[in-house]
Amino acid sequence: MARFTIIGTGTMGTAIGTVLTDGGNEVSHVTHEQVGSAPLDGDVVILAVPYPAIAGIVAAYGEQLKGKTVVDISNPLNFQTFDSLVVPVGSSAAAELQAQFPDSSVLKAFNTNFAATLSSKQVGAERTTVLVAGNDQAAKDAVVAAVEAGGVSAIDAGSLARAHELEALGFLQLTLAVGEKLGWTGGFAAVR
Repeated sequence: MARFTIIGTGTMGTAIGTVLTDGGNEVSHVTHEQVGSAPLDGDVVILAVPYPAIAGIVAAYGEQLKGKTVVDISNPLNFQTFDSLVVPVGSSAAAELQAQFPDSSVLKAFNTNFAATLSSKQVGAERTTVLVAGNDQAAKDAVVAAVEAGGVSAIDAGSLARAHELEALGFLQLTLAVGEKLGWTGGFAAVR
């Protein structure tokens, strides 16, 4: 059993928390109003917030994030136009976070999932799959095991360099949903 702190209580934070709780893990949440005052008790901290909110969380919790596994679920897209990512070409939000916290294990996960598919644990007829990228194998293994214990599939997507592709995939999925070409209860499924 692992201990998770999820910063964010929106639909994604709630859905992720439910999956992890269903797997027997200890989960605490930090609301928007509690950022900076609530402690980060978990060994794994999940940033279940939009990309623009990450800077404020880093400012509020910089020292407390050191040495922890930090899971970035964000898709760093231009929320005004929905036509581009806002990180440098070839980089990712997760890579930028890892550069700020070299003593932490930053993972990219959940950014290619919608909350509804995490809650239902299904994408169409297939089981929801969470893709996890990062450089720390033990941290990835722990998150994959916690997700799978909660009834959702998980795949090790490789090193943190793969966060670039995961963010591009998340961006594509979001733009399809915003353009009403894909429902918020849909998405991409991985079939093994």
